[in-house]
Amino acid sequence: MRAGICDMVAVARIINATLVVPELDKRSFWQDTSNFSDVFDEDYFISSLANDVKIIKKLPKELLTATRAVKHFRSWSGIDYYEQEIASLWDDYQVIRAAKSDSRLANNNLPPDIQKLRCRACYEALRFSPPIEAMGKLLVDRMRAYGPYIALHLRYEKDMLAFSGCTHDLSIEEANELTAIRENTSYWKVKDIDPIEQRAKGYCPLTPKEVGMFLKALGFPATTPIYIAAGEIYGGDTRMADLTYRFPILKNKEKLATDEELDPFINHASQMAALDYIVSVESDIFIPSYSGNMARAVEGHRRFLGHRKTISPDRKLLVRFFDKIANGTMKEGKNLSSRITEIHKRRQGSPRKRKGPITGTKGTDRFRSEEAFYVNPLPDCLCQKESTENGTSSTLIVK
Repeated sequence: MRAGICDMVAVARIINATLVVPELDKRSFWQDTSNFSDVFDEDYFISSLANDVKIIKKLPKELLTATRAVKHFRSWSGIDYYEQEIASLWDDYQVIRAAKSDSRLANNNLPPDIQKLRCRACYEALRFSPPIEAMGKLLVDRMRAYGPYIALHLRYEKDMLAFSGCTHDLSIEEANELTAIRENTSYWKVKDIDPIEQRAKGYCPLTPKEVGMFLKALGFPATTPIYIAAGEIYGGDTRMADLTYRFPILKNKEKLATDEELDPFINHASQMAALDYIVSVESDIFIPSYSGNMARAVEGHRRFLGHRKTISPDRKLLVRFFDKIANGTMKEGKNLSSRITEIHKRRQGSPRKRKGPITGTKGTDRFRSEEAFYVNPLPDCLCQKESTENGTSSTLIVK
């Protein structure tokens, strides 16, 4: 969601256009009816960017019947594409509707002022609505009462597993259920996925059990307070049993707040995710089990605020260790701990030189080659064109 919005702000600046406040996607897996102003502070968004881009709440009456282009902006496009191909649309149209906004702008080789504008839009202008900000602060305060805490973005919900095709440690019935969801969700284009290959390449979220093994190997004590930033975990308490045994101080928004306090947000996935976002940004350590849209937005926000500690699991290497433990060729202990700790010394959110992807790589591999060097990870994976998370469904740009 955030990545798409800040990209459209930058595009409006590039083509010298007025931006209409984006419409949020209401057709996603969770069918969230939230509007922009339900999630974000709309007036603050407009005023804070006033010196960079003119933003209006809705299309003026005189332009409601104006000639309009509906355009699918090309993914990961550079500034030349927008200055030449898209800007040329003004010759024939007064309004341009961007049908999709996620991953429309390249990460690299953009002018510094455009990159800085994206950061300001994403991490300063996109302030949550007052009710969400107040509830988020309350959750942070209550979490802090347990001491310094880890925010664990445990991306192990039904939609994520169905979308990614990851079925490790699931029953045949569960795997079949997830496959059926993927096949019946029309806007998820990839249907045939090899779950074994997917996991071996590091493209699957870590399971709750694997996360517990990972945290223990890194040396976190059992008394560490952990905030679970997630929706409903697939498999419920049974799936969480091993992680809970290792780290019993597990909290989430449902445990920290009353039903009455959460009632205004409970039926809106994007607003519930916003609460998790706030608690994650303010955590002492942030750890995502999967590098999806929200995880990357939080990591980028924490870098923007001073490179706060974020540990990014090397899933491709970790699953090799976990498989050896499962088949009895390796044991948990000092040897495993030292190896995992060493691997992750340079994956903790510290400043590093920004680099682009390795020349010649494409698709998912292109993104993975860039992952270890990406300093401000705003957009999500190139391969995830049918994101499972709420995004901006359309954006109007006015000359």
